[in-house]
Amino acid sequence: MTTQPRARRAFWGDIRFLIGVALVILSIVGVWLIVSSARETTPVLQANRTIAQGEALASDDFRVVEVSLGSVVDGYLAPQDLHSGMIAARTLEGGELLPAVAAADSQSSRTTNIVVESSVGIPENVAVGTPVELWYSPPLEDDGEFDAPRILSADVVVASIPESDGMLAQRSAAVELVIDRADVADVLAAITSGAALSIVPLGGGA
Repeated sequence: MTTQPRARRAFWGDIRFLIGVALVILSIVGVWLIVSSARETTPVLQANRTIAQGEALASDDFRVVEVSLGSVVDGYLAPQDLHSGMIAARTLEGGELLPAVAAADSQSSRTTNIVVESSVGIPENVAVGTPVELWYSPPLEDDGEFDAPRILSADVVVASIPESDGMLAQRSAAVELVIDRADVADVLAAITSGAALSIVPLGGGA
């Protein structure tokens, strides 16, 4: 009568011991998997410079870096993912990894580039990739004056700025802009009509 309870206690004690060992093993395996995952790296593209929205993406503008991205690795482009005809869907800062959503096919792009002449020069704080507004003042008839300025296109990004030989403040008033295709007709009409155009950084005044 006394041996049976002892046998049961020994049996359940063995089960608890085995469960404890299994939990320890699972814990060790889990830690090992986490450490292994953290050490696993993937080659992705990193911008060498600021790339403006709408600019063609070329391999020379990127370097390959090994990074640990975990589950979000599919959200970034590897060297083999870059192909001819891709453009920046938004401005990429120098040193930024290239997200898949920041690359687009040029055929499906809603933007295009237009060079305009600013009648008041280009502010010093405007650089490639700077979001700006394009303002214009329509010419008045016969008197050489201009009407009150107004916004011509509000969603514009600077693609390039030709530099003059002088100081930065004296750089050319020509600037290449990335403009929504829906605004192209209005911008071209303003240029051909002789309107005074000006570039205003977002947050600045007209």
